[in-house]
Amino acid sequence: MPLDFTEAIVLRSFPSGELDKIVVFFSRDKGLIKGRAKGARKFGNRFGSSLEPMSYVKVFYYEKERQDFVTISQCDLLESFLDLQTDFETSCFLSYWAELIEEFYPARIKEELLFRLLLSCLRALKEGGNRHFITNYFEIWLLRLSGLLPDTRRCQRCHRQLSQQVWLSPKKDGFLCERCSLEKKEPLPSDLITFINWTKKNSPFERAPLSPDISRQLAPIIQSWLIYHLEKEPRSLKFLKT
Repeated sequence: MPLDFTEAIVLRSFPSGELDKIVVFFSRDKGLIKGRAKGARKFGNRFGSSLEPMSYVKVFYYEKERQDFVTISQCDLLESFLDLQTDFETSCFLSYWAELIEEFYPARIKEELLFRLLLSCLRALKEGGNRHFITNYFEIWLLRLSGLLPDTRRCQRCHRQLSQQVWLSPKKDGFLCERCSLEKKEPLPSDLITFINWTKKNSPFERAPLSPDISRQLAPIIQSWLIYHLEKEPRSLKFLKT
């Protein structure tokens, strides 16, 4: 059993047996990894706070063939985001981010751009960024990295340049112009198109082009795309709504 290691962000952890924990990591170069941390629930255990959700760590582990979980031997804390968890609503948003990553990406698929996105959004939040805006930013980039973000420049059907009034296609896979949108059920606010284009050129540390109120108004539209492609509503999103 050779020892392996990777940089990762802890998405979640939960008890296993009397003394252990199961930990779900999202790593920089190996994607989603699930591991067992033996003795992690003991008082004064060697892991400390490194297994707390959204901790940025360097994890060392052993792996056996035909086993779902690796065995975590050591976990070094590189950067803590524990203070973010003290605010209940912020911790709910972080659980939502983690659930989206688990739902959209299978285990062991390298997604370094998504890893960097998550780390940047955590750092922006740590520096005092607005959680609604940063969540919008994270959602848009997740759709883009998954190949699900529609083209904001041209109509999906006629390929003409989109004007001020834009409509979402019935399958939520593209934007339509006034002529091609026959049903005209879901108009898109111009603020949303502006925001999507802004995210392509700016980091979450930059000053938001939207007010917090507009960010909240756009959230249900963006989330409807995610729900459509997941074919279900994330559990953490249901909790946030209540």
